[in-house]
Amino acid sequence: MARIKLTKTELKAQTDALKRFRRFLPMLQLKKQQLQAEIAGIVAKADAVTARERAVRDALDSWVGLFATDEDLLSGLVRVKRVNTSSANIAGVPIPVFDSVETDVKEIDCWSTPPWVDDAVKTATEILSLQCERAVLEKQRELVTAELAATSQRVNLFEKVKIPACKENIRVIKIAIGDEQTAAVTRGKIAKSRTPEAADGEGAAA
Repeated sequence: MARIKLTKTELKAQTDALKRFRRFLPMLQLKKQQLQAEIAGIVAKADAVTARERAVRDALDSWVGLFATDEDLLSGLVRVKRVNTSSANIAGVPIPVFDSVETDVKEIDCWSTPPWVDDAVKTATEILSLQCERAVLEKQRELVTAELAATSQRVNLFEKVKIPACKENIRVIKIAIGDEQTAAVTRGKIAKSRTPEAADGEGAAA
């Protein structure tokens, strides 16, 4: 621990620092709680998107289901061209928000492909959109989780290091100042007892 000056000036500096830490700590704790709640909300949204994708797949006829779950065919038929996002802010953290997805559809020969291909394209596009939405939600979770880690570190720093250190410094300085004041009074009494007036008084008493 860094050496501190055992002075009244340092005592005031440590007292002011302790007040600041105690004022900031509740705000950091509140932010930590907000971030934890936001992460839980993001996870719930991601789970809901996953459930929607599962429902889309389950609702398909068996032949379309097989087609849609074949990643090679799916990527060959419909490709993501662009994921459109906007920006939002969660407890001071800028995050992307999913808006929509733009896709490229492979050219289809209507004469050589079965009639259900159009439905397959529609379903594949919906599944890709849900997958992109989930990816954006995962990015949100990563960003908010990183901010939560940083905030938790600051909370721990204040709770376990800064505030205890200030309290200990204040205790040590007060003891030192008290000892110095006691020593000063003692020195004053000794000095007073050695003055000529005190000596004359002792002689008169004798």
